[in-house]
Amino acid sequence: MSVVVGRAMVGHVLRTMPWRALGAAGGVGLLLAGAARWLIDGDEWLALNLLRATALAFGLGLAFLLDDPARETTVSVPTTRPVRQALRVGLVAPFLALGWAVAVLLVPEEIRPPVGDVTLEAAGTFVLALAAAAVAVRFTEVAEPGQGVAAAVLTSAVAIPLVLPGRWAMLVGVRDERWAASHERWVWVLVGAAVVWVVCGPERVRRRASRA
Repeated sequence: MSVVVGRAMVGHVLRTMPWRALGAAGGVGLLLAGAARWLIDGDEWLALNLLRATALAFGLGLAFLLDDPARETTVSVPTTRPVRQALRVGLVAPFLALGWAVAVLLVPEEIRPPVGDVTLEAAGTFVLALAAAAVAVRFTEVAEPGQGVAAAVLTSAVAIPLVLPGRWAMLVGVRDERWAASHERWVWVLVGAAVVWVVCGPERVRRRASRA
């Protein structure tokens, strides 16, 4: 039954996906990653931060993923909101994985940071953006909160590293002795964001009852 419902929903979900925002974010991200190949000369630190900027650009695109212009008409449908959100993520995930793989390969091998670690940072950024979007959808009535979510994600990405104490730093260089410890914190960011996303996924019972 879930497969049948999913297939029936694909066409409708595809029409309401924010493809422009996702495409623009992907294009900007790949341009940033390409700069590591064509505009810099052997700067490992700059290459790492260009990949981080690429991950942030992709994340800003994901901030729009849960925007649904038809939200007011889907509150009372039989298919739950977590299923609808999972379908959206499932549709965009292959493109996201492909885009990130291309971004990593655009960085010359001699200055490419450890792929597993930098991919962990990217995954944390992506899930954090989705969690922020899920919070906005759950606690506001706005059908398309993506613009505000993207602004919040961008502000957090800039402000948080500036206020964190040095011992909690997460955006350190590959040769920094805190590199391994910083990625232990990235694991917690990823897990925490995933939990928030799952918790905020379902429709609020009170709101569903009032709409019905």
